[in-house]
Amino acid sequence: MTTYWAEQAWVGGVVEPGVVLEAAASGGLLAAVRTGAGAPPPGATVLRGLTLPGLANAHSHAFHRALRGTVQVGSGTFWTWREVMYDVADRLTPDTYYDLARAVYAEMALAGITCAGEFHYVHHAPGGARYDDPNAMGRALIAAAAAAGIRLTLLDTAYLAGGFGEPPGRHQVRFSDGDAEAWAERAAALGADGTGSGSGSDAADPADPAGTTRIGAAVHSVRAVPAGQLATVAAWAADRRAPLHVHLSEQPAENEACAAAHGVTPARLLADHGVLGRRTTAVHATHLTADDIALLGRSGTGVCMCPTTERDLADGIGPAVAVERAGSPLSLGSDSHAVVDIFEEARALELNERLRTRRRGHWTAHHLLRAATEGGYAALGWDAPARLEPGGLADFTTVALDSVRTAGAIPRLGAETAVFAATAADVRHTVVAGRHVVRDGVHALVEDVPGALAAAIGALRG
Repeated sequence: MTTYWAEQAWVGGVVEPGVVLEAAASGGLLAAVRTGAGAPPPGATVLRGLTLPGLANAHSHAFHRALRGTVQVGSGTFWTWREVMYDVADRLTPDTYYDLARAVYAEMALAGITCAGEFHYVHHAPGGARYDDPNAMGRALIAAAAAAGIRLTLLDTAYLAGGFGEPPGRHQVRFSDGDAEAWAERAAALGADGTGSGSGSDAADPADPAGTTRIGAAVHSVRAVPAGQLATVAAWAADRRAPLHVHLSEQPAENEACAAAHGVTPARLLADHGVLGRRTTAVHATHLTADDIALLGRSGTGVCMCPTTERDLADGIGPAVAVERAGSPLSLGSDSHAVVDIFEEARALELNERLRTRRRGHWTAHHLLRAATEGGYAALGWDAPARLEPGGLADFTTVALDSVRTAGAIPRLGAETAVFAATAADVRHTVVAGRHVVRDGVHALVEDVPGALAAAIGALRG
């Protein structure tokens, strides 16, 4: 048993002073949570500030971190940004991807992120040649997350085509397995050969004794997976009770091309081929029709919003209020990692809606924190609750209440302070499966995170 004492903690939707958190010796769960502890018990690790359940980054492309600062030069659109992204993807190898992802996941831990969903589609070597180990790239990401001390749901992504009726382009051939059956065969090996659980269960897996890895699936987009092969990907995920993610209607051009090819919207195409459902999460969902919103809501399909990326790429503001009211649970992601800050993503969700409607208060801070924590974990296939309660995951993060951004906070309004004032720079502690990964703002496993980032990105730039 590892015992922590939180000066303040968000328990049951209320900020409580003096909370004891006991992490079980195995299994990565909380054995006990006790409020009203005026002083730390003997031997407890003290967490000064506001302790929250661990933050979940439900949508990550780790290699996009190498684009930060370079793609902000000049003007353009999503499509011009994509060409720069392809150039970086072309340079990745299993070794360089491990180095970069380890540093990126360490950056996430410093930002209070305890679980990431990696939307992974760089499967093969440049030109499409297979590595001796067909899952070398995915295995590198799993190892990187373990080295950085965070949980990972690897969303192995089917990316088979370059567009509707088009073969993969020269940059995209390393993403493609050829067809969905070949994708399914390769992806199945990740959950069966010593790299982590392939199911939605949180039970210990002999292949993943720390219990910090899950394998899920993704459809890159309706552009990249032919309609006749969507059901194969959906069935693969359903058979394993695994999460299934999909980029949806990120750009109007995608909607227009889908209508030209199939006479329906992307959401309708996904629904007609069995992709939507309670284990499915649509990422972005920026340009939806009213019928699309109803389809997502009726099926219980979740929606992951990535506001900083969506505004960085000039994608637009997604209908987050409407999809949630229709029945779609929300989660948050940092996607292209223009910044890695889930507090900023949560804040942006509300502030974007204020700009669009010229009205304040669409979500409470507590509601946004739930999307940033348990909403993300659920979207990534973790069944144990991401809450500070007995039987919940022993994942939590502590935000300083004495920084220049948070000083003067009223304790009972700690949730509001976290969402509307704090940033990733205010994170002081991060605990994953009971393990103290970030202590007093210093990563315990990666000695120099800025240096690791600079070295890994520099290696990619040559």
